[in-house]
Order: sequence, then C-alpha cells, then structure tokens
Amino acid sequence: MSINDLFHNGLKPVNLGLDMFADDLKAQGVDPVLMEWTPPGGGDPEVIAALSRLEDPANASKIDAANQVALDRILSAQPFLEGFGQAIDTVPGMTAKTILHAGPPIEFPRMSGPMKGAVTGALVFEGLAKNVDEAFELAASGEITFSPCHEHQSVGSMAGVTSASMWVHQVTNRTHGNTAYTNLSEQLSKILRFGANDQSVIDRLNWMRDVLGPVLAGAMALNTDGIDLRLMLSQALHMGDEAHNRNVAGTTLLIQALAPYILESDFTTKDKREVFDFVASSDYFSGPTWMVAAKASMDAANGVENSTVVTTMARNGVDFGIRVSGTGNQWFTGPAQQVVGPMFAGYTEADSGLDMGDSAITETFGIGGFAMAAAPAIVALVGGTVADAMNYSRTMNAITTGNNPNITIPALDFMGVPSGIDVRKVMETGILPIINTAIAHKDPGIGMIGAGITHPPVEAFQQALRALADGIAI
Repeated sequence: MSINDLFHNGLKPVNLGLDMFADDLKAQGVDPVLMEWTPPGGGDPEVIAALSRLEDPANASKIDAANQVALDRILSAQPFLEGFGQAIDTVPGMTAKTILHAGPPIEFPRMSGPMKGAVTGALVFEGLAKNVDEAFELAASGEITFSPCHEHQSVGSMAGVTSASMWVHQVTNRTHGNTAYTNLSEQLSKILRFGANDQSVIDRLNWMRDVLGPVLAGAMALNTDGIDLRLMLSQALHMGDEAHNRNVAGTTLLIQALAPYILESDFTTKDKREVFDFVASSDYFSGPTWMVAAKASMDAANGVENSTVVTTMARNGVDFGIRVSGTGNQWFTGPAQQVVGPMFAGYTEADSGLDMGDSAITETFGIGGFAMAAAPAIVALVGGTVADAMNYSRTMNAITTGNNPNITIPALDFMGVPSGIDVRKVMETGILPIINTAIAHKDPGIGMIGAGITHPPVEAFQQALRALADGIAI
C-alpha cells in the first residue's frame, strides 16, 4: 500500500489528551479511539522533576535492582500460622492501656465516627470504662496510648482496634524469620471493627476472649507443624476467592485444617460446637488470616535501600497512608477516599464513612482487588461487572514490579497475581491501585452498611516520590 492509499480508506484516529479533540472529530463523522491518558505525575512540575531524577539511567538501574530484591523477598515469603495468643502477651509494645488502630497515626479527636465507636467499645470491653459515655471521656483524656497496628507488626480490619485482652493470630514468615499479628474475625455487620459498640458487641467480644481464642490456641498447640498459609491462599484463589472480601473457599480450607485439632482438644463439646457454629455464621472467618499472611510477607520487603516498592497501604477513615521499602517506616498520607458500591437497604452514600482499615495490605501483596479476576462473584458484593473484575487484575500489571508465581489466577491463564506496587509506575501512568472494601456508617455505633471499590489518594504517592528522589543513594 502506498501512502496515497491512506487517503482513500477510513481513518481511525487515536485521541491522546483532551476529549474535546475527539468531540471535534466526531462532529466531522470520524470515530476516534479515546485513550485514557494523563501526563506523568499528573502534570505537577515538582512531581515530574522528582520522577525525572528517578528515571535518570544511573538512578533507574539502582532502583530496578533494589526493586528486584524487594520483590524476591515478597515472592519467597512463606507465612505459616503458628498459633494464637492474647495481644498483651504477644504483640510487641502492647500494654493494658494501649489501643492499636488501623491506618497511619491519628489521635482520638481526629478519628472518624466508626473508629471512635470501636475505640470506646474496646475500652468498655477491657473494663477500663463502665459505659460508652465514660469511654469517650477516657479516650480523650490522654491516659490511653493510641498507635497504628502497622507499627506493632500487626494489621487490623476496618477500624482495626486491638486491645490487650483480644486474641490474635501469630504468623511467622519462615523464609525471613519475621512474625506478624492480627485479631480474630468478629464475622460481619454490627461489630466492633465497623464502629458498633452496644452490649451485643461486648458480649460477643467476651465470648471470643473466653471461648473462641482459647479453643483456637489449644488447637494450634496440638499442631506442631503449623499451617502453610501461602499454599492455602493459592488454593483459595483457585476455588473462587480473592481473599479480601470473598473468603468462601478460604474459610472452608482454614476450618478444615483446624477442625481435627479442635476436636482433639480438651474443651467441652459445648465450646467446640459454639466455635463451629460461629465460623459457619459468616465466610469472613479467614479474612484476617490472609491479611496477616500478607503483612508477614510485605514486612520482609521493607528497608531495601533505593527501592520504590510499596510495602504498606492503610487507612483510618480520615487519612490514607502508604509506606515504601526504600524509606522504611515513614508514612506518606493523603485524604481517605469515598468507597463507591452497593449499599444495604435503607442507606445511601450520604451515610457512609470514608475508606478505613489495614485490609489493603492484601492489595499491597497482590490479592484482594488485584486478584478480582479469580473471584468474579465478588461483583455481587462490591458492584461492577465480571469484565470489570478481569480488567482490574490485568491493569494492575502496569504499576507492579512483577507477578507472584505461587498465587495464580486461573481465568487469566494462571497469571501470577500482580505484586510489588512501584511508586514510579503509579506516577508515570496515573493508574492508582484498586481496592475492594466494606463500608462502615459514618457515625459510631451502627456498623457495616455496604461494600465497594476505592483507590488511594494520589497525594500519598506524590509525597513518597519526592522523598525517594531526595533520598536516592547514588
């Protein structure tokens, strides 16, 4: 075909930039292809300068090598469930008057409504306050120490509130030797982690302290081999879970592994039956287990000099924070975002609190929203279509360092889940990580009112990029 022949065939222009150019073409009878494109760094000159420095060939080669080290640590992680213990006895830095919470650091006056509800409920549960009103006064008095779960080798779902008497998973990354913790699932709806704090919530927490925790701990004491969570997680994805908000298979596999030891334990038949009935009440029983497995894996990748791999994404209902391998434990924050998705009957978006929880550690690791192609049924909970779910998993490849061959997605030809979010790629492409999550009511005391999709704020990645550019060690 000669170049002149082009003028006798239909043109298919590609529009890269403002939609107004495509509109002009449509007005002339042309059907353009619209590209979702934004300038690198969102067009911010300071961010573009930082990105340019990191992309300088001398710097980029050092960063790529560092990111490979970080990714290798993530992929080689082998998280094993070793046991359960009470937070006061196991979680580093826990005291009788310490309350751990989700997300980056925040003091009580700035906390969101549901987090305040969870904090006050925990204070009543611990016997530090007689009622919720007294708990509000205590929480604001300065006598209680508030600290992020992530700064204590821990993660917490939604409000993430963890207090001294609560039982927690103990998960050890056998490849790298680090241990991580998270509390037990209260199951779903009107529960502490969503900000509910009435007597029914306290009664459930008391039963979890007195029955559920001891039974699970007793069972794991009989299991001297531990439970290989990486293998179990891989199986769960092959059975239709994404291991953040869909845990049907994961919960079945986990209780299947625990059941023989529960039955062998010395607890009463009544206690054992109550534990099995509780697990059967919701598929979310294994949700915290995958969070802590991801935490144990991602912590091993922290502290790699020059690495731009994200090791933490966490939110507290006010701020969304990330941490990056090359900058260690430094937080970079932006405003928590709205979660968009189906609401329970009787509620609207006006009732919803902002994005909250440490559960985005699952997406940081590469499951959850990044693995929705493995769990097409998740769209019934969080909205969208099966095609959307497939596209989310494919798109995340554009902002990650590699794929995890140990945890694969059958529907995408057994593609490994996208792993190792790269701050540079996020800012180059304008693609933000996808997160699927539950929605808590904005006010304390109510609980879960829906679920949906959200993204981190771009401001957190802009801050991280500038800090990485300032600190690049060449």
